[in-house]
Amino acid sequence: MARDSKNQIRLRIHKRIRRRVSGTAERPRLAVFRSVKHIYAQVIDDGKGHTVTAASSAEKAAGVGTGGNVSGAKAIGKLVAERAREKGIKAVVFDRGGYHYHGRIKALADAAREAGLEF
Repeated sequence: MARDSKNQIRLRIHKRIRRRVSGTAERPRLAVFRSVKHIYAQVIDDGKGHTVTAASSAEKAAGVGTGGNVSGAKAIGKLVAERAREKGIKAVVFDRGGYHYHGRIKALADAAREAGLEF
């Protein structure tokens, strides 16, 4: 019996979440991806199938350096919320991407809420 890798398990959980979570034009989806070094957040309109706005610790404009820690995740959460507010988005649905709602994922979500996004 072969064991699944952590990423295969995460992807299976992510598929299960995506059955229920979908973004619309009025309430797009805030999707999060984390790697060891960086964290990425996108606001996606699934109806049209395109990204409305995004933020990442890998981009120079973010000025974060690394997203591999909680403070970096907080900065990206705040940045993606500000960019979404500029586009007129007030409410989103949160897609944790199959990750546990803990640590960097929770920090990003909390920072986005504090910056004015509702979810």
